[in-house]
Amino acid sequence: MGQTPKKIVIEHSDFADVNQVEIPDAFLLTGNVRMNHDGVVLTCNKAYYFQKENYIKAFGNVQLVQGDTLFLNSKYAEYSGNVKKAFATGNAVMSSPDATLVTDTINFDRNTQEVFYNTKGTITNLQNTLVSKSGKYYVPEKKFQFLTEVTITNPTYVIKSNHLDYYSNSGHSYLLGPSTITSKANYIYTEKGFYDTKKNKAHFLNKSYIKYDDRIIRGDSLYYDRNKEFASASRNVKITDSINRGIVKGHYAEMYKKKDSLFVTKRAVAINFVENDSVYIHGKKLMVTGKEENRIIRAFNNVRFFKKHMSGKCDSIHSSSKTALTKLIGHPILWNGESQITGDLMHLIGNNTTQKLDSLKVLNNTFLVSKDTLGTGYNQIKGQNLFGKFEEGKLHDVDIIKNTEVIYYMRNDAHELIGINKNKSSRINILFNKNEVDQITFFQQVDGDLFPEKDLAENDRKFKGFIWRGEERIKSKDDIFPPEENEDNEKIAKQAKVQKDKKNVPMKVRKETLDYDKKKKK
Repeated sequence: MGQTPKKIVIEHSDFADVNQVEIPDAFLLTGNVRMNHDGVVLTCNKAYYFQKENYIKAFGNVQLVQGDTLFLNSKYAEYSGNVKKAFATGNAVMSSPDATLVTDTINFDRNTQEVFYNTKGTITNLQNTLVSKSGKYYVPEKKFQFLTEVTITNPTYVIKSNHLDYYSNSGHSYLLGPSTITSKANYIYTEKGFYDTKKNKAHFLNKSYIKYDDRIIRGDSLYYDRNKEFASASRNVKITDSINRGIVKGHYAEMYKKKDSLFVTKRAVAINFVENDSVYIHGKKLMVTGKEENRIIRAFNNVRFFKKHMSGKCDSIHSSSKTALTKLIGHPILWNGESQITGDLMHLIGNNTTQKLDSLKVLNNTFLVSKDTLGTGYNQIKGQNLFGKFEEGKLHDVDIIKNTEVIYYMRNDAHELIGINKNKSSRINILFNKNEVDQITFFQQVDGDLFPEKDLAENDRKFKGFIWRGEERIKSKDDIFPPEENEDNEKIAKQAKVQKDKKNVPMKVRKETLDYDKKKKK
């Protein structure tokens, strides 16, 4: 059996009266009325006390106080001692140690320690103002919960959501469902997120992104520090550059807005759009620094790149938007159509006016090699330096200069082998057509001859330093990733699916939120 409800105790009133005509079965109390019920104190100017029902109707300067946790002020209130529920209306104000709620009507259930309202309410606390159509306040947790339109306004930003839990002591916000955070610095969208309004730190999941003037960062998990203007993203990261028409992807990224710097790793790839073509650059690490007009892209460790008609590898890449110069550093190799180009250092040079690829420089130990189309031999052109010109994104015209040597398999129109041309000259010019060697011109030929195949020994058909690396050639944008990064990618895809299946599960409340007051007392 339940306990018999405690009776409301009248502690004071200036006057007491009974009027069976006007208010049957009630005490009429006026002037400095004070009542007590099980630890709650109610004061007002006038009250009707229904003793049988253990019920009060209170008028004028009504205040209900529960210890130091809750103060409820209004023009009018009702309180039931039997069910321990209060109802307050008329400029209703609820104050707790950390926040104040102003609305038209407030309900308070002492059993569950919940306050709820269904009229427009304004909550103020430190630097934040929250406005909502309705809401609930859980007294022990100091938590407001909003399941309809709510807006948090802070001097720096505005949060809007249809489902938000706000802890008034810590300023921690938990968002579920489509939510936005708007500021001068950026615009944030999330469908599951945490925001510490005091420390300005946040963590977002589910379709979240941060949008700056020229960049959008997406990822399965985003961390953001507003004070440092720092963001990091994990799993399925995509950073879109709207001005330069570029995209950077990976599974981990860091971005410092003030420094205009971006760092990406874990299957990192930079995709730039040039001449209606996409250039894909992969490295174990990618760095993008500087503003648009002076932007530098760096890729490190096992760099591979691919575009239509061309691909390559090197140790690292340094690409500057200001000079339109891309340096391929450390064992560079370039495949243009069926041709393999190597040298000590390579430069790809663009044209800033036309935004097109303009020319190629290969410095020291240049080799241009292609397979003989029908036989097993290799066409080889060797020299010190190479200078090439591009037309419509394709290598069109190439000069190889200084100490140039050639081994070339000559065929007639019927594709029959005429002989193997082996000679030396001061310069060689090559014209490409549809990415294949179309015409070769020798300048100041020193010596050489056309040898019948049988007259040229096998070891004379290859220059010193010749290495064919056709099996390494990157033939598609997917070839730029090494196998171990593809394996990691599959694992991450499985993790992402697990998270997606949990998309409507609210974020777990953090220990730092639950222990906030304990920490403060310490």
